[in-house]
Amino acid sequence: MPRKLSSIAPDWWDYTTLDDELIRAAARLTPEKMLKLSRPGFQVVIYDTLEEFYLAEALEYITAWRQSTEDNPVGICGPIGPTEQLPLVARLVNELKLNLKSAHFWGMDEWYHDGKEVPVTHPLSFERADRELCFHRIGKELRMPDSHLHFPKADTTEYRRSWDAGVRCAVMQGGQGDVKHWAFNDPLPREGEYKNRPPSPGEYGRLPTRVVDLHPLTIAQNARTSGGGNIALVPSARLKPGRRKRFPSGMRANTTIHSVNG
Repeated sequence: MPRKLSSIAPDWWDYTTLDDELIRAAARLTPEKMLKLSRPGFQVVIYDTLEEFYLAEALEYITAWRQSTEDNPVGICGPIGPTEQLPLVARLVNELKLNLKSAHFWGMDEWYHDGKEVPVTHPLSFERADRELCFHRIGKELRMPDSHLHFPKADTTEYRRSWDAGVRCAVMQGGQGDVKHWAFNDPLPREGEYKNRPPSPGEYGRLPTRVVDLHPLTIAQNARTSGGGNIALVPSARLKPGRRKRFPSGMRANTTIHSVNG
């Protein structure tokens, strides 16, 4: 039986094309039931307050970077959204006097417009947010070299090469959007070979770092959360590392889902 059309954007695959009973079952999940979904390699953690959640996000940066040495450099891949953890990261580094000279950071994605990544002067630039909210707030004597900051560009060659340069990515953080994407790996449009069926998990998992066309719901969400409600300000695509590069050899295998109670 063919999958139904999306009730949000009929030209796209999204969660509303799933079986109705599956959607109803997901909607019935309570925090207590969500905790019971934990299993080997997949942990669900629920915090009582947003402040605890943001601190937990920030501590993942610190834990990853404390493992880094000149001989065995370590980094973390982080998103923009949320951003409240980023100033906490800088403050923790400064208070702990954590030397980041050997540490690395990968920006998870960047807006893509008119055939190239948006410049850091763009009001929604992720690189700009990472630098202003975190890295520029870290003491100069503690900061990692600028060459250790890896942000995706329209020409993805250098960014993709950085994953295979002998640096271990200890943690990748990511968030779930309104369209139920994970870390802006949006569902695909219904076109080409996926006109009548969505990609299988295996096919999706083999996608490399690439330009991702954003689902209309994702564009509306970013206009609401970051663009002051101005949908015209939000680019319709992002540069996004694929699963193959998000989970390189040596990266922590466990997945931890962080949520806030209520």
